[in-house]
Amino acid sequence: MDLTLTSSAFAHNEPIPRLYTCQGRDISPPLAWSGVPATAKSLVLIVDDPDAPDPAHPRMTWVHWLLYNLPADCAALPEAVHALPAGTLEGINDWKRTGYGGPRPPIGRHRYFHKLYALDAVLPDLRNPDKKALEQAMRGHIVAEAQLIGTYQKGA
Repeated sequence: MDLTLTSSAFAHNEPIPRLYTCQGRDISPPLAWSGVPATAKSLVLIVDDPDAPDPAHPRMTWVHWLLYNLPADCAALPEAVHALPAGTLEGINDWKRTGYGGPRPPIGRHRYFHKLYALDAVLPDLRNPDKKALEQAMRGHIVAEAQLIGTYQKGA
């Protein structure tokens, strides 16, 4: 069985409801997954937007959320998650803070990649890493990955 990532709030390649964005309550959407390999020791979740600042002329990937060391037996995160599963650590998003930051595109319809990685290790405490540091620590430990893409455009 392959690793899969879904949300009850939006389907793959479909719009993310306003509730989860800067125009709503800016809370994290519910996420669920299945098919975590038996060899997995932990999970990593990275949410980012490769279309920043303008999908017609992207110049960077904006990081919205970084979680690592999610327990391998964890199968979901609820909407507006406040209490992370035991052992879960956070990284710094591009607003220079931990936690979820929802879509807030300055122009156009952006894609938001929710990427789940199963690792064959529990990572050390990286002390609020940025995406680059987290990806470097993950290197060589990824045993499976899944992604869910949602889209959002202000005023849409």
